Amino acid sequence: MDYNYEGPGENCGVFGVFGNRQASLLTYYGLYALQHRGQESVGIVVSDGSRLYDKRAMGLVSDVFQPGDFEQLPGSLACGHVRYSTTGASSLANVQPLVVHFSNSNFCLAHNGNLTNAAKVRRDLEQKGSIFQSSSDTEIVTHLLARNFRHGLEQAMINSLREIKGAYSFILMTNDTLVAARDRHGFRPLCLGKLDDAYILASETCALDLVDAVYVREIDPGEILFIDKNGMRSLKPFPPLEHRHCIFEFVYFARPDSNVFGHNVYMIRHQFGKVLAGENPRLRADFVMPFPDSGNYAAIGFSQESGIPLEMAMIRNHYVGRSFIQPTQDLRDFAVKIKLNPVSQLIKGKKIIVVDDSIVRGTTALNRVKGLRRAGAQEVHMLVASPPCVSPCYYGVDFARREQLIASAHTTEEIKNILELDSLNYLSIEGMLSCMAEKQRDFCLACFNSVYPVKCAD
Repeated sequence: MDYNYEGPGENCGVFGVFGNRQASLLTYYGLYALQHRGQESVGIVVSDGSRLYDKRAMGLVSDVFQPGDFEQLPGSLACGHVRYSTTGASSLANVQPLVVHFSNSNFCLAHNGNLTNAAKVRRDLEQKGSIFQSSSDTEIVTHLLARNFRHGLEQAMINSLREIKGAYSFILMTNDTLVAARDRHGFRPLCLGKLDDAYILASETCALDLVDAVYVREIDPGEILFIDKNGMRSLKPFPPLEHRHCIFEFVYFARPDSNVFGHNVYMIRHQFGKVLAGENPRLRADFVMPFPDSGNYAAIGFSQESGIPLEMAMIRNHYVGRSFIQPTQDLRDFAVKIKLNPVSQLIKGKKIIVVDDSIVRGTTALNRVKGLRRAGAQEVHMLVASPPCVSPCYYGVDFARREQLIASAHTTEEIKNILELDSLNYLSIEGMLSCMAEKQRDFCLACFNSVYPVKCAD
């Protein structure tokens, strides 16, 4: 294909408010709770019923917004976004929510996911005269909406979503309406809450908890939910498809205090660890330890099931962001070095079992294992609370190329040697799914088994 479009998808965090005079402040708190989903940029757009006000910038929520900002963001409707780009540029042009003004109409759009036919749709739109300002696939949807707005908001949403494929959880806001939409497979989470008379939309329930909102329900896969002065109305205009929720939300992305896809994240990670113990009954050591923080809960489960004592032998610097979602490898390596420090007095001369959530590229794990060796560990055995990542993800997780994945080119034995481990074992796919009870068929496992629910047209 001679058309070169980077088309960044995003596994980000979105938050929306309808009907609260402090909508901008609530959105600030909501995005604070969702900061783990994206640390590159943040934006809040607010409506007072007649116009949109916005502040968007690169950086963390706490760095971008100051107390005086909320007086400049008046209104009872708000839409917010924290961004982590999976590919493409990390730049101000891609900061969301994207704001659109045209034909006396205003709207903004926040997106969590990745469109798999973005290049084709963008090319078609450009041939029809559309001019793009960013490399984000979210902007494609804003152009589709603008072309269909003459049919009214409801039909504009239907017509626009009919044109796109892939993973999306959208929040759209006009001057007087808040809209939520989720793809038919339900790849990415999105939920609805209530705060007094106000409605809240959020990627995860932990954001509802922070603003004291009551969880109502998930936005259903394939649903378009409209919230305005007349209340809520729900549309499901497309034929339903099998649910394919992203299993990596439980492995890494979601916060442990969130409920996602009908499961509590903490309890699922805890169960991953218990199943790991059952799958590795002969593995013994002086103690088991996690690579904090996403390995913590599987390590607890493993320790309780196996009877091997748990120690927190790596101390995390909590003023460093999540290394996996840094935009470049150099930044990831730097974050790894300053993020965790081993407790040498505890480690020296000991046989250790390390529990980690996943191994994607392998660079993070290697640096951490080397740290344990330097601290004097006699043996280092690693258990991974997910199967090997062997295939690219096209739905919003940052491994869109096979060459980025260490397990795509190496056996488990080879990875063990590369990472300088005494042994390496992964959670089986069957073991992982056993933790999901009756919903085992509802998950996307493409990164583990190469079975793609939606083919990538690009």
